[in-house]
Amino acid sequence: MQSWIDHFPELSGLEPELRATLDRQSRVVEVPRGTVIFGPGQAPDAHLMVLEGVVRVHQVAENGREIVLYRVHSHESCVLTTACLLAYEEYSAEGIAESDVSAVAVPRTCFEEMIGRSEVFRRFVFAAYSKRLTDLFVTIEEVAFRRVDLRLAQKLLERQGEDGDILLTHQQLATELGTAREVVSRQLQEFQRRGWVAVARGRVHVADAAALEAFSRSA
Repeated sequence: MQSWIDHFPELSGLEPELRATLDRQSRVVEVPRGTVIFGPGQAPDAHLMVLEGVVRVHQVAENGREIVLYRVHSHESCVLTTACLLAYEEYSAEGIAESDVSAVAVPRTCFEEMIGRSEVFRRFVFAAYSKRLTDLFVTIEEVAFRRVDLRLAQKLLERQGEDGDILLTHQQLATELGTAREVVSRQLQEFQRRGWVAVARGRVHVADAAALEAFSRSA
C-alpha cells in the first residue's frame, strides 16, 4: 500500500525502521477551503506537510495592513511551523487553506525524533527551510525597494488564468503586495488607461500580457 511518504521524493532514502515510525505516528488531515489552520499566539504541536492544495501564510501589521509571506503548495512543508517547532515559539502569522487541503501532521515528538535520528529527514526539513528563507528575503527586498507598479504588473501576470482573468479584488491584490488598496486601485486605473488591463468588480482581465511583461522588467 502506498504511503504518504511516497509523495515526497526527498524522503525516499529513509531507513526502513524510521520510515515505519514516521508513517505510524503521523496522520493525514483534510482541511476545507477557508479554514484558519494556525494563527498568532498559537503554538504548533505538529509539523505540516501538504499533499494536495494550497495554504496561504500571511501576516497582519498593527495598522491592519496584510502581506502574503508565502504559499505552501502540494509536496511542500510549512517552514514557519518548522521554525516554531524548533524554537518552541508561537506563530507570528496566520495560515489559511486557500483551497481544500490534504496534509500530513507529524507530531512534535515524532518530528524531534526524526530530526535527531535521520539524516534524510533532517536534510529534507532544512533544505525546505533554507529555500523558503531565501524566498522571504526576496519578498522583503521587493516590498522595501521595488516600485509597486512593477510588482503589480508581475503579480497580474503570475495570477492570471488561461483566459487572462484574475479573480481577485483590489484589496486582495494589495495584500499580495503588502501595500494599500488605494495604491493598487490607482495603479490599475493607469494600466487600464494604457490598454493593458480591463478592470471590473472583483476581477481584472489582462488585455495585453506582452506590455505588462515588458513593463515589469523595465526597472
